[in-house]
Amino acid sequence: MFKRKIYDDILAWKKESNGTSALLIEGARRIGKSTVVEEFARNEYKDYILIDFSIAGNDIKNNFDNIGDLNTFFRNLFIIVGKNLTKREGLIIFDEVQFCPKARQAIKHLVKDGRYDYIETGSLISIRKNVKDILIPSEEESIKMFPMDFEEFLWANNNDIYADAIREAFQNKKPLGDLIHRKIMQTFRTYIAVGGMPQAVSAFVEGKDYKSIDRVKRNILNLYIKDLEKHDKDDGDRAGLVFKSIPEQLTNKNSVFKLSVVGENARTRNCANAVEFLEQSMITNNCYNVTKPEVTFEQYVDRTTLKMFMGDTGLLVTYLLQSGKETTDKLYKALIIDDLDVNQGYIFENMVAQMLRALNYDLYYHEFNYMAEDNISQKRYEVDFMMVKGKRIVPIEVKSSGYKSHKSFDYFIKKYQLKVNERYIIYTKDLSQEDNVIYIPIYMTMCLGDR
Repeated sequence: MFKRKIYDDILAWKKESNGTSALLIEGARRIGKSTVVEEFARNEYKDYILIDFSIAGNDIKNNFDNIGDLNTFFRNLFIIVGKNLTKREGLIIFDEVQFCPKARQAIKHLVKDGRYDYIETGSLISIRKNVKDILIPSEEESIKMFPMDFEEFLWANNNDIYADAIREAFQNKKPLGDLIHRKIMQTFRTYIAVGGMPQAVSAFVEGKDYKSIDRVKRNILNLYIKDLEKHDKDDGDRAGLVFKSIPEQLTNKNSVFKLSVVGENARTRNCANAVEFLEQSMITNNCYNVTKPEVTFEQYVDRTTLKMFMGDTGLLVTYLLQSGKETTDKLYKALIIDDLDVNQGYIFENMVAQMLRALNYDLYYHEFNYMAEDNISQKRYEVDFMMVKGKRIVPIEVKSSGYKSHKSFDYFIKKYQLKVNERYIIYTKDLSQEDNVIYIPIYMTMCLGDR
């Protein structure tokens, strides 16, 4: 059991809700939802019942037909599972609740009854086909869970020092110094390679070699692909093909998603459904183009123009390094020491997207045309990511090196005559400030959510 930040969010729900709502935890498969919820149940309740609907029998599922008579419902449930719960001291967990829509709909009555607390976990929860025939309970709160972030990765490795040092340097806008920066950067590159899937992190912590870690991640990728293929078969979508195209999509100019990469017969309509499905399943992190840089991003978002990132960068690395089993260990080590002869720009951009989502930021970017004074025609420029702080836009550019050019920033501000308090270039060197731009090492992206 690794320490996860979402534990504190669940604890806050328990204290604030005090039985007046259920909690739904959404996230992709294999990110640790069930593990953290069961650990929470053991620590915070006198006892609990866990119902895993991915394997539950019809006796459990059919019992929800008795929801109109809760005394009968609970009597049957306790007999089936062989356990009783004390009122207001017990928790009932509906794990993988998407496999039993009747259970989710029953939350309204169960919460109103007030005998116990309820936590639901699920993947692909928000997809229309899973909820089209049920009434979504208003008594349900929801939070999203992501793969382990860099700080959680550090905790898993018994490192309680780096995160505090990173935050102190960021808050004071002072560099860490070359020696410390290089140590943290190598650890961060290891995090990029391993990723944030708990099974992969566990293998790393246990001292497994990178071939073994890669095997864990391949199994997760295969699980995702099987899920997507089943979805495509049932719904006529192309989510599996779209997902498989992500590494190639990211090598496009500016990483913009293109239908042609998916396949010759790809069409806007079914690919749009697939893109939405992948985002809602939280397998991908989608970053949308904003046509006008106003703080109300959603008002100007163009959902037909996007970048699609993998939800976990470690899984992307496995996709990229799947050329041969014999070289996997060497390739991983080359990536960690920055000796891998490939363009790592899109790996870094994928990681920044992952870190921003872990901070609960939605992802937006902006493309624009601008004719500089020394040019004879307009050129296309891009701001990689945008967020809002203090009612002002914060532009972000990502570089996989120590390169400091920021023409896009300069032209972006000139074109729209924007006032910005902060603008960041995320790169590989230590923190510095020049020309009203703050250059931060990629591991400091975790601090962009600090207020």
